[in-house]
Amino acid sequence: MAKSSTATQQNTLQTHAKYERLIARAKGVESVKTLVVHPCDETSLRGAMQAAEADLIVPILVGPAAKIAAVARTHKLSLDGVEIIDAPHSDAAAEKAVELIQAGMGEVLMKGSLHTDELMRAVTNSKTGLRTARRISHVFVMDVPTYPETLFITDAAINIFPDLDAKRDIVQNAIDLWTETGLGTPRVAILSAVETVTSKIPSTVEAAALCKMADRGQITGGVLDGPLAFDNAIDPEAVKIKGIKSEVAGRAQILVVPDLEAGNMLAKNLIFLAHADAAGIVLGARVPVILTSRADSVRARMASCAVAVLYADARRKKAAVAAV
Repeated sequence: MAKSSTATQQNTLQTHAKYERLIARAKGVESVKTLVVHPCDETSLRGAMQAAEADLIVPILVGPAAKIAAVARTHKLSLDGVEIIDAPHSDAAAEKAVELIQAGMGEVLMKGSLHTDELMRAVTNSKTGLRTARRISHVFVMDVPTYPETLFITDAAINIFPDLDAKRDIVQNAIDLWTETGLGTPRVAILSAVETVTSKIPSTVEAAALCKMADRGQITGGVLDGPLAFDNAIDPEAVKIKGIKSEVAGRAQILVVPDLEAGNMLAKNLIFLAHADAAGIVLGARVPVILTSRADSVRARMASCAVAVLYADARRKKAAVAAV
């Protein structure tokens, strides 16, 4: 039992180390004004206030003011100096937060205790939302104890069965997040069930097409390879056995899944069987959207905020350079 306990402690330390690096980097940039949408339970309100205490965000709470204040009192959370913008219910809070983003009042959206689809309905509204020319997609930023790299998995939450054009945007969103959070040039594995191209498995054909799109400059900023089966993407020994020659295989940093079902199962397998932490962020809108879950650890919530802060800071600096 002692040996097992020691192994668990080592895994915990390794897990925290990857997120700690992101959080430390985010503390080195200017805090980002963040619209926290409907933080009406302890978990969501505490998460926002902890991120504020760590100087990651400057929270603006949007939702029923009396209810937010009551939650704070019940759980002894100080709201001193925190701006609260009253909205009667969750749908109204989402709409108001999007309106405030459009008015330049914030650089990040953060999900509170409302349902994800309520928030994303306001974000993706064709008339009043925050859509851009880029497809909106989700990235899990994962800290897997048994893997040496921070691991991105995309898209496992927004696009159900994306076509090739959507996958191009999904890949580019993930690469941009990786590079703009200061992690360098990512190795991107386009996943399928096998590592050879076959018309019988359409995802292998799309993987090959995405790699050729990268060759032609339609996807930039990363090193792509695919199709790759999961073992070939992350296990050097599997790569050696298969005789695969690749800069990506065996040490991928971004895993692009064929569809939401595969991605969601992969992410949850890593969370529940490999004891991974999973931060979450939505990209492709005018601002990054932090998606948190009640099941998230404090560390995962802080990592979600850190990634969004680094991404928003990089975008702010790019805009400043472009304006000169």
